[in-house]
Amino acid sequence: MPKTSTVSITTDVSNLSAYLAEPEGDGPYPGVVVIHEIYGLNDDIKGIAERFAAAGYAALAVDLFAGRNRALCMFRFMGSMFLNSLHHGGIGDLKEALSFLERRPNVDAARLGAIGFCMGGNFAICWACTDPRLKVVAPFYGMNPRPLKAVVRACPVVGSYPERDFTAGAGRALDAALDRYKISHDVKIYPGAGHSFFNRFGRSYDEAASADAWRRTLKFFEERLRVASEA
Repeated sequence: MPKTSTVSITTDVSNLSAYLAEPEGDGPYPGVVVIHEIYGLNDDIKGIAERFAAAGYAALAVDLFAGRNRALCMFRFMGSMFLNSLHHGGIGDLKEALSFLERRPNVDAARLGAIGFCMGGNFAICWACTDPRLKVVAPFYGMNPRPLKAVVRACPVVGSYPERDFTAGAGRALDAALDRYKISHDVKIYPGAGHSFFNRFGRSYDEAASADAWRRTLKFFEERLRVASEA
């Protein structure tokens, strides 16, 4: 069973709360930051962190709304996706969370990744363009960086997008850009799936698409964070 706890991450500009899920044992383990969608750090996101821990990762799910007005945060974050997607405050908070994770004695700082959903999916791919510590990211139904050519600096990407959603176009554009810049990637559009298809408590949950996306994500992460580091 994973070990779980609530932790605080204090920086010069913010005080973040996060849910930490870790495997039993001393490690060192690869680390992954889990980035929530607009619903915040809920049981679904905590469950995803626990699933990573069960697979052998130290997983940190950050609450980007902690101590803040959620409506204002959502407005600011969503606006930033279009106006300043590479350098807004949410990514700054995530970088601080990654610093917290990589300092843990049971985490291998050379094996770090991130996964995000909707708003968090946008954060994941934008963050990958600005932080070389990330070795792999998994955006789920998120929008793309502006400008898209920023992905030339991205780490490997495994992306999952629903066909019945406005983000399907973003997934196709991301796939083409990663091809163009020769960035290792696996981007899949799921026929018939809707937005938030991975949220097991949501109305759009798609069991088949969710299971396949999880399998692809774990395989991609395993190849980039576990096997490669042992070579």
